[in-house]
Amino acid sequence: MTHKDIHILLVDDEVAFANTLAQRLQLRGLEVKIAYDGEQALSVMKEVELDVVVLDLRMPGMDGLEVLKEIKKGHPDTQVIILTGHGTERDAELAAKFGGFDFLNKPVDIDTLEQKIKSAFKEKCAKTISTIDHTLS
Repeated sequence: MTHKDIHILLVDDEVAFANTLAQRLQLRGLEVKIAYDGEQALSVMKEVELDVVVLDLRMPGMDGLEVLKEIKKGHPDTQVIILTGHGTERDAELAAKFGGFDFLNKPVDIDTLEQKIKSAFKEKCAKTISTIDHTLS
């Protein structure tokens, strides 16, 4: 498995931040798509199979927790990492309750984010295998 096998959606309304972070992840060989708000993120998810979503919390329109709930409804195996500059303990608790994989604060170290993405991808693969095993037995 290579990095290219991990399909990531980066969702953040700060355009410059999202573009820069996407470029930095792409330089590490990751496959990254970008959405600038929750509605756009959900629209992309209808078109493309994604493994990991890196999701901002505070965005105009749908906030990150609403987007997380919608993603988990339609794509329960997709892993979601919350990446926020304005998160509280309560936000972290809710994100976990709604099925978030992890909760990170901005600014995030790129190595840390890359490791979390890889861990989230491994978790998704494990869930998929478990589902297949369960279906076959």
